[in-house]
Amino acid sequence: MKENMLEVLMYLFENYMIEGNEFEPDQEVLTAELARAGFGDGEINKAFDWLEDLSILCEQVGTPPAGGSEYGVRYFSLDERARFPMEAQGLLLSLQQTGILDAQTRELVIDRIMALETDDIDIDDLKWVIMMILCNQPGREDLFAWAEELVLDGVQAHLH
Repeated sequence: MKENMLEVLMYLFENYMIEGNEFEPDQEVLTAELARAGFGDGEINKAFDWLEDLSILCEQVGTPPAGGSEYGVRYFSLDERARFPMEAQGLLLSLQQTGILDAQTRELVIDRIMALETDDIDIDDLKWVIMMILCNQPGREDLFAWAEELVLDGVQAHLH
């Protein structure tokens, strides 16, 4: 049985969001499909909660960023540093410096990673979360193709 909430989220994203399908299936039907795919009820429910929280947070975009100004320096807390290796911190900084992420979106990425309830976050997991968030950002659809390439190129590189 698959017991990782991120795997549930990735399954949902690959099967409903990347393909451009409307992501409004009946939750009971979707829960049954996820169970048939090998996911446990606990992880399915956590994934739905994670997505609901993401939706709520994305609606709040446009309010002043919780992480400070666009030009300030972001210091990671001890808990965040434990979850974000230096490579992941560098990726977030690089994406913000190039304008892919702004301070609000960066904080949203950090929040959603912290909500995954796992210490085993690697750079590929971070890329998936970034893609999920950019896909849900109103007015940022232009970045979705870039994020999809970032993630899927990494996945395909591992398959070769």
